[in-house]
Amino acid sequence: MIKNTEHLERGGKLHVIVVYDVAEERVNKVNKLLRMYLHWIQNSVFRGDITESNLEKMKSEIKEIIDKDYDSITIYVLPSEKYMKVINMGVEKGTTDLIF
Repeated sequence: MIKNTEHLERGGKLHVIVVYDVAEERVNKVNKLLRMYLHWIQNSVFRGDITESNLEKMKSEIKEIIDKDYDSITIYVLPSEKYMKVINMGVEKGTTDLIF
């Protein structure tokens, strides 16, 4: 459970970045699942705002797909996007409603 309550100012949403490295046979399933919750940024990277309850649901669904002994999923949780500075270099692959 997230202890910082600043996300409550934005309707109870947290800002998350998800980075994954999974076996080729599970890439499409993980990608499809993450697209239900977040914005695709580039290969194996998603980000966006999500409620704490949907974050827990997403994590549970990820656990059903991945092989915990082989695959890797990293979720960075920020109380707000304002704590993040994004520097894009080269081709920007994902399109979102966010302004960088």
